[in-house]
Amino acid sequence: MEENRGTWSSRFGFLMAAVGSAVGLGNLWKFPYLAGENGGGAFVLVYIVLVVLLGFTLMLAEMTIGRNANSDAYGSYNKIRKGFGFIGGFGVLAGFLILSYYSVVGGWVMKYIVASFTGVGADKAGYFSNFIASPVEPIIYHLIFMALTALIVIRGISGGIEKASKIMMPALFILLVVIVFRSVTLDGAMEGIRYFIQPDFSKITIKVVIAALGQVFFSLSLGMGIMVTYGSYLNKEEDLEKDAFIIPALDSLVAILAGFAILPAVFAFSFQPGQGPGLMFITLPAVFEEMPLGVLFSALFFLLVFFAALSSSISLMEVTVAFGIDQFKWSRKFATIFFTVLMFIIGIGASLSMGAWSGFLIPWIDGNSYGIFDFLDVLTSYYLLPLGGLMGAIFIGFIWGVPNAVKEIKLGSAFKTEKLWIVLIKFVVPVLVFIILLSTTGLLDRLIG
Repeated sequence: MEENRGTWSSRFGFLMAAVGSAVGLGNLWKFPYLAGENGGGAFVLVYIVLVVLLGFTLMLAEMTIGRNANSDAYGSYNKIRKGFGFIGGFGVLAGFLILSYYSVVGGWVMKYIVASFTGVGADKAGYFSNFIASPVEPIIYHLIFMALTALIVIRGISGGIEKASKIMMPALFILLVVIVFRSVTLDGAMEGIRYFIQPDFSKITIKVVIAALGQVFFSLSLGMGIMVTYGSYLNKEEDLEKDAFIIPALDSLVAILAGFAILPAVFAFSFQPGQGPGLMFITLPAVFEEMPLGVLFSALFFLLVFFAALSSSISLMEVTVAFGIDQFKWSRKFATIFFTVLMFIIGIGASLSMGAWSGFLIPWIDGNSYGIFDFLDVLTSYYLLPLGGLMGAIFIGFIWGVPNAVKEIKLGSAFKTEKLWIVLIKFVVPVLVFIILLSTTGLLDRLIG
């Protein structure tokens, strides 16, 4: 089974894979529109503060659990304390369900690479809605995206995930810098730059803090079992403390660069920054259309987004594949094919829920009914991830015990932030994640009116 599990061949490869798992559609799609909706610089400032508090603390915690137990997310918690595997199980289930619909959006991105050259017509919103409602074309792109993900994961840790990440992540940074340069040099871009970097402290409300808190949590792949799984492939000499700084820092750098790539261009052509989720697929094609060499920069941008989406999808797939290898003793090839087929089938339902199956709604405990795509998003983002993150922090702080975690971290690190980390993992992080849980379930709104 050891050859099925694999190990990282280099620290750089691990860091690129870990950053790739964190850098995804959340950075390039969600962060810019959340900044646009929540006061620009005010949101960015709150986000950076929370990355330091929440991102570093939980990132270090999850990698520590994985390296100590040397198993998948479920197996790691269960090895450390018998009967607590269900905490990692939340991450395995979340990763499986997220990739089932995330790959549908990955397919949309692939379609827009092609559409950069063929054009989307005058009605950008109509083009997008007609495409995602189509019963065939989005599913074909979904299949291609899932197949590419599987081909990388099936080649293993060093030969597949690490090798692909070493290519995709540097390419992503280069493409992003090129697009940032084009965006900030447009006539009229300065208004967007000011909006993005000058915090208006009057805009910092409890809802802005909660939006930033949620974005940090979901952007860094916390609670998905990814960092536990990736941590399990690390050797005991790895400096986990340093890695837990570097990964959130690079992830945040990509998110901020994405803001500089998108918002100045949006302002330069007099579009509204708070367009919400439609910013990428509706507003940006209109922006690129107005821009000199717009076809080229549109293709480069959606290629960039594709790299980000694929780097995240391989980490989500690896969580479930590692579970199959470690818990059922499957071969890597069989586990990858098995889970790919299941995810593809569920993804068909998620895609059709945008069109032919839009009338099929699933009632949920919050009193609302959702289509398949939205239901999977609500279930994972609003329930499984916060619960997994909250229980993970409590597990280290009060069940496994902080002294055991600190001992594991110190195998490869001087752990200069030890005292701060103990306070954060035992008291601050559980409170912050509990606030996310209250917020996303709607209970916080009722409490604060």
